Amino acid sequence: MEARHSALCAEEAEDAVKELRAELAKAGITLPSLRLDPVSLAWEAPCPLVEPVRCSVRTARRLTAVSR
Repeated sequence: MEARHSALCAEEAEDAVKELRAELAKAGITLPSLRLDPVSLAWEAPCPLVEPVRCSVRTARRLTAVSR
């Protein structure tokens, strides 16, 4: 069960990064380092952070919403 939860967290985080990247691109902003923090993915139960600002997935989603 925990492995499935971890996989879902990682998938959600990847989706959040893709959505944020797309919204920033619409505004003419490119962040080459926009990605998931590999250290946060290495934990036994990952809780991914979004680079370059090391924010949570929730915050990345809020940034996406604001940019819309």
